[in-house]
Amino acid sequence: MPQFVILEHRWNGVHFDFMVESPGENRPLRTWAIDVESFEQLRSGLTLPARSLPDHRREYLTYEGPISGDRGHVTRCDEGVCEVICWEHQGVSLRVHGRQLDGLVELAESASDGSGTGGNVSGIASASIAGGGSTTCWFFSFGKLR
Repeated sequence: MPQFVILEHRWNGVHFDFMVESPGENRPLRTWAIDVESFEQLRSGLTLPARSLPDHRREYLTYEGPISGDRGHVTRCDEGVCEVICWEHQGVSLRVHGRQLDGLVELAESASDGSGTGGNVSGIASASIAGGGSTTCWFFSFGKLR
């Protein structure tokens, strides 16, 4: 089963990095930054804005400490395994089994033209983007399984 980790990343403020092993052989970590100030907000069931980041090395599954190049410090908040429900370019759905999160995680990409109408990918509604212009947004949501 693929592994996942959630790291609190303190650098110019705080955000949380959600990292999950990509399908396939060498399996780098597909990574999103979720801009919230506390881990509890991730568990809230709310749809939260997220930013897609470049893939990360597998070492981050177990790493805690300073990030090279004065890019802050990471602390592991949760870790575990997951089942892939859907893995596509514009959306990922996972059933996660971690120490703290046990349920459904959805990450969805949505293009917005800044009009406030947004889109709806995998049942996650997008929010308007301040400042207008065409922007690609990601959204993170967690729900407990019944």
